[in-house]
Amino acid sequence: MKLYYDSDADLNLLKDKKIAIIGFGSQGHAHALNHRESGLDAVVAELPGSTAWKMAEENGFEVKTAEKAAKEGDIVMILLPDEYQPEIYYRDIAENLKDGNTLMFAHGFNIHYGQIVPPPKVDVVMIAPKGPGHLVRRLYTENSGVPCLLAVYQNPSGKAKELGLAYAKSIGGTRAGVIETSFREETETDLFGEQAVLCGGVVELMRAGFETLVEAGYQPEMAYFECLHEMKLIVDLIYEGGISKMNDSISNTAEYGEYTRGPRIINAKTREEMKRMLKEIQGGEFAKEWVLENRANRPVFNASRNNSRNHPIEKVGINLREMMSWLKK
Repeated sequence: MKLYYDSDADLNLLKDKKIAIIGFGSQGHAHALNHRESGLDAVVAELPGSTAWKMAEENGFEVKTAEKAAKEGDIVMILLPDEYQPEIYYRDIAENLKDGNTLMFAHGFNIHYGQIVPPPKVDVVMIAPKGPGHLVRRLYTENSGVPCLLAVYQNPSGKAKELGLAYAKSIGGTRAGVIETSFREETETDLFGEQAVLCGGVVELMRAGFETLVEAGYQPEMAYFECLHEMKLIVDLIYEGGISKMNDSISNTAEYGEYTRGPRIINAKTREEMKRMLKEIQGGEFAKEWVLENRANRPVFNASRNNSRNHPIEKVGINLREMMSWLKK
């Protein structure tokens, strides 16, 4: 594993360049603000009349359309949702890239799966903070940073890696450490983690636990606390000190249950399904499915989102969280 820190990055490489931030959302607002406070020249692109456009203006940025920002930018960082990137890239950005420009991403999906094919004479680099935008921003203001991933897809200038490290330094990433990877590795591990563990796996496990207790006659409020609310307490312990710290903090009864019952839930069949999911990601089947889902106006996505929001665990949670005054802060 290759790790890079502040001393490995030269911010002067970006001092005479204009950075076009395409999208002022979660990551975009953090990147733009951090660049400005690092002394760099950043311009923001958003949809005219949108809430994000107004927010960027309120934060003192010169806001332009994606087309105009791409024309001006020496570095063009696309920070839009995956599903919107290809349309905006080909409509507003592609023809405005000049030889010697650097095209940047914070996730490798569209490059890895060929939804965006960049011209050969531009550097293509990924700087992916391993945390949400609000955290990228907050830690920067606290003289810290969020670890980042760095990947180079094209390097005609011979300086793509150095430019990527300078960009990471400007948003605070090199304060925490930058890990070198590839577009393929970042994309495939990110999708797998989301689907099998972080979002798909954990959410489905919480719902299944809740449903099992409620169907057995226990109060929904008790099921919510035991199968969802306390998840944060466990994850925080793991985040702070690994699984070992979590096990040191829970009861011996809970730890014994972990060792003897956990493998009955995550068993050989579950692991085989994980391998199938990974193969779908590696082979591009999931990417094709998601692209087609968007072209069809997201029928499965919209129905699933609606079902999720109307699940009993959500309705119980709304009422219980009203009791938790600290959450409103």
